[in-house]
Amino acid sequence: MEPLSIQGAWTHTPVVHRDSRGEFLESFRASDLAAVAGHRLELAQVNCSVSERGVIRGLHFADVPPGQAKYVTCVAGTVLDVIVDVRVGSPTFGQWTSVLLDDETRRGVYVAEGLAHGFSVLSDRATVTYLCSQPYAPGREHGIHPLDPDLDIDWRLDVEPVLSDKDAAAPTLKEASGLLPGYQACLDLYESLS
Repeated sequence: MEPLSIQGAWTHTPVVHRDSRGEFLESFRASDLAAVAGHRLELAQVNCSVSERGVIRGLHFADVPPGQAKYVTCVAGTVLDVIVDVRVGSPTFGQWTSVLLDDETRRGVYVAEGLAHGFSVLSDRATVTYLCSQPYAPGREHGIHPLDPDLDIDWRLDVEPVLSDKDAAAPTLKEASGLLPGYQACLDLYESLS
């Protein structure tokens, strides 16, 4: 587990054992995540999405508390996974970082509660799984427009982006100011989970 430039986000590059039968790896180990995050990921839901080249899913975040932490892997294809710090008062508020997730490295990303998450599909098709700490709750979920010019995220797409109606109608980071989680509320939540 390696920290990313935004507090609460880590990447995991597993050891992939390859032989004549194929591959084997541990894509997630609770104790490894707990060692860096300070708490275990309580598993409430597993999501799987299949998307075509050019699709952008996100940027999504949930009210804190309870928030929704995610552990994300790309089991087929290639995606650019993006994390944005939307925690008001955070030293890295408004900054983003990205990690390439694919079916070769089998890398995974942990996204703590209070961070916005999204990805773009770089391959012809990609399948992404998310281990989630809380079930989907429409009333608590929010989004930031993935093409917000102030964020200026390089989604690395070579085709026109494809967004859901919901993501296309999402506010910019500035417009979402009243919906954003506070940094201290996130820190308090992280402390309560340890």
